[in-house]
Amino acid sequence: MLNIPYPPQRPLSVGEILDLTFRIFRATVTKCLLLAGLGVIASQIPNLYSLARGRGLLAQSFFSQLRDPLFWVMYVVGTILVLAFYAAVLLRQHALLTDRPIGGEFRTGLGRAFHWLLLSLLIALACAVCWAPAWLFSGAARGAWLVLALIPISYLFIASSSAWVILIADGSGAAASFRRSWHLTSGSFWRLSAIYAVALIVLLVLYFLFGALAAFLAALVGRGDVAVVAATTSVIVVALGALVTPYYTALGLAVFGDLSVRKEGADLAQRISAT
Repeated sequence: MLNIPYPPQRPLSVGEILDLTFRIFRATVTKCLLLAGLGVIASQIPNLYSLARGRGLLAQSFFSQLRDPLFWVMYVVGTILVLAFYAAVLLRQHALLTDRPIGGEFRTGLGRAFHWLLLSLLIALACAVCWAPAWLFSGAARGAWLVLALIPISYLFIASSSAWVILIADGSGAAASFRRSWHLTSGSFWRLSAIYAVALIVLLVLYFLFGALAAFLAALVGRGDVAVVAATTSVIVVALGALVTPYYTALGLAVFGDLSVRKEGADLAQRISAT
């Protein structure tokens, strides 16, 4: 047991949510490294396929891959595995927080990957609706609308920010998760914006520090050998992704826990007492 009250016993301030994020991260990161690392590796499946076919990195040869049916298979498989492993990380953290047995998270995450794809499609369609009227205009008017549409799209992203946690942790469907997230986040736009902004700054600092460390180690170990430098960099990238992924999921759990207490406090207390 982690001895971290979850859900929180009361609504939290911005600083307390960030503190809860770090507490969850520190207490669970070692138990999630393997799942997170496998998720990072799964995200490289299209690149590995591209290298195996002698086409270079995917970013350098994307358009040459579009007519290859096997490329699309690798891309879809990689995407589903990434979602499944990331869902498994969140499920393991949630189990540890709520003092439940761990194990089988990847299988459960794989079963919810399809619903996560549907949720992503639902959010993408909502964004498309915001941008669609721009095509009624031309020139500067279209550009102005595209810029103005960023306002409702920003609200949309904040409103749906807890939907993926609800979908994975509670096992709700895509539409139900979207609706509940919208309900939980209503009235918290600026507070959530501040939380995500600070969390983003922390991530950027981490990426900068680890990026500098990766460059230093790659140069030190490789000693000018391009193959060794590339291999060293790849290992460090996987390690960085494995460390950062539990931070993302810990932030999602911390925010969801706070919102649940704020909006569903009475029902939540009844569910906790019933268990």
